[in-house]
Amino acid sequence: MDTSKTRNSSKIIIAIDGYSSCGKSTLAKEIAREKGYIYVDTGAMYRSIALYALRNKIISSTHFDKEMLIEALPKINVSFSYNSTLRASETFLDGENVEQEIRGIKVSSQVSKVAQIKEVREKLIAIQRELGRAKGLVMDGRDIGSVVFPEAELKIFMTANHTVRAKRRFEELQAKKDPIAYETVLENINTRDHDDTSRTVNPLIQAEDALVIDNSELTKEEQFKIVLQHINDKIALV
Repeated sequence: MDTSKTRNSSKIIIAIDGYSSCGKSTLAKEIAREKGYIYVDTGAMYRSIALYALRNKIISSTHFDKEMLIEALPKINVSFSYNSTLRASETFLDGENVEQEIRGIKVSSQVSKVAQIKEVREKLIAIQRELGRAKGLVMDGRDIGSVVFPEAELKIFMTANHTVRAKRRFEELQAKKDPIAYETVLENINTRDHDDTSRTVNPLIQAEDALVIDNSELTKEEQFKIVLQHINDKIALV
């Protein structure tokens, strides 16, 4: 029997958690492409709900009608579609491609508030678990290893210095011609850190058995090499 072929065909769930602007999505996409796995950006799911709330005047910088959002949840549809040209999945809200719009600072400033709503998390976690039934999945977010897939074969927790993360995010927004000040981005990073770690419903925590990666001084290539080795080691044990 060719054991190497058996091992290579084995599939696992890879759960990536961590702070905002640590490059979780970038790493998850690279892993998915390398291993031929499905990639699910859970952050995009929460961002889509936040965008819906913004568009429908459910949330703003001065108010948030939580009950109105909860009542609207059954009719909100979030889905993903693979773009073969870009070789990446794109996010759709009620059939509309919102991949670019959900990445702006306007949505970023409200998404943590939306993610604190128990009913929102329950709706999206149910979708996420269903997607992982067949394994061969890479999913990133805030509570993937701790809540969504506590049984995941590999859990990764990503972190980096908050000023490094703010600089990365600022440069990303600049590349998109978003006229925003670095100080605003840094403030948003700090606020999201506080909201993510202090919320009562499924806060951002590091799973006990997670591989911790501080990429403050790592290149993307160095980080990818480290993670890929751990993935291959886990697959070899399946």
